Amino acid sequence: MVWELGDVNVGSGLPLEGVRVLDFSRVLAGPLAAMIAGDLGADVIKVEGPDGDPVRSLAPPYFGDDATYYLAVNRHRRNVVADLRDPKDYARIEALVRMADAVVENYLPSQFDSLDIAGLRRANPDCVWVSITPASAGSDLAALPSFDVLAQARSGLMGITGEATGPPTKVGAPLADVITGLYGAIALVTGLYARLAGTPGRHFEAPLLESTMSSLINQAQGFLATGVNPQRLGNDHPSIAPYGPVRTRDGLVMLAVGTDAQYARLIKALGDAALSTSSRWGRNDQRVAGRDELRDILDEIFVTRSTSEWLDVLARAGVPHAPILDVAGAFSQATVSDGDFVGQMDTPHGPVNTMRSPLRIDGVRPAVRSGPRRLGEDNAELLGE
Repeated sequence: MVWELGDVNVGSGLPLEGVRVLDFSRVLAGPLAAMIAGDLGADVIKVEGPDGDPVRSLAPPYFGDDATYYLAVNRHRRNVVADLRDPKDYARIEALVRMADAVVENYLPSQFDSLDIAGLRRANPDCVWVSITPASAGSDLAALPSFDVLAQARSGLMGITGEATGPPTKVGAPLADVITGLYGAIALVTGLYARLAGTPGRHFEAPLLESTMSSLINQAQGFLATGVNPQRLGNDHPSIAPYGPVRTRDGLVMLAVGTDAQYARLIKALGDAALSTSSRWGRNDQRVAGRDELRDILDEIFVTRSTSEWLDVLARAGVPHAPILDVAGAFSQATVSDGDFVGQMDTPHGPVNTMRSPLRIDGVRPAVRSGPRRLGEDNAELLGE
């Protein structure tokens, strides 16, 4: 059973042109990893079950019949629907696996066994295999379903997020899934490189729990080195001050004063006599130890002017800072609104704006060549139906 898959991305000039990736994954982390490969030129074929990827209905909001959640991570791929419990469908998908350079999947161990995913892998032992898992294989959590918010809860990320006197808080975006998807993309590209170097068939795991814990970086290393359990600090930094928001007359400004030299520039810009002559805050360790008192002093100064006034003062003084924007505000910044990060994407329901890849290659951002497809839209071409 052999049929032509058709040529895609020919002449794109993108680094992964000619690479074929089979994407069995659902929801976010796996599809994001596969989408990154597609953004970079790979021919990605998404295989969905008869009911489709559950993320298609994770709404509102919808765009047409699809959740915008689905649109966010499913561009640059062709789409087939197959029931791996059906021997005929299994054989068709097995044929696709034989022609793939890489596979991305996020089956639970029970699904891996019941659908004989190992049989698909045996069909192409040279294929790079990327498994997005709840936790490392063989661990007590590996067989349990997991989601972004559960990973945020188990990883310690929620434990350090939120106000000091309030409850733990999840991050507002699905950070656990995103980090895991990025590790999945790294694994995929690394496996392709290993194939070129003569070591095909590598199996990579990107576990949701450990990937999310890796985002703790300095917080985790501080605990591992000292045994001191990090606590929630709201918007403050455990090791740097002032490194958080200050109140202005009409809102907030975020400061990121990371060095003593930057602090000196801040004090000069503020023009406050008491702070200028004080020796209490000259070193970062002094500022961290007295961050609450220093914040109160800064708030008293900053509240005398508007946010826009302070943004101008801090910019002229060379003090690292930023306005605190909502999503609409972020997209209205000149860097974004006047740039090429947002582009248009075709969908089964018409064109829609979308974020393009953040990567730039030789100064050029990859174009959005195709948007998400209807469920099973490419069955005739790819499965011979």
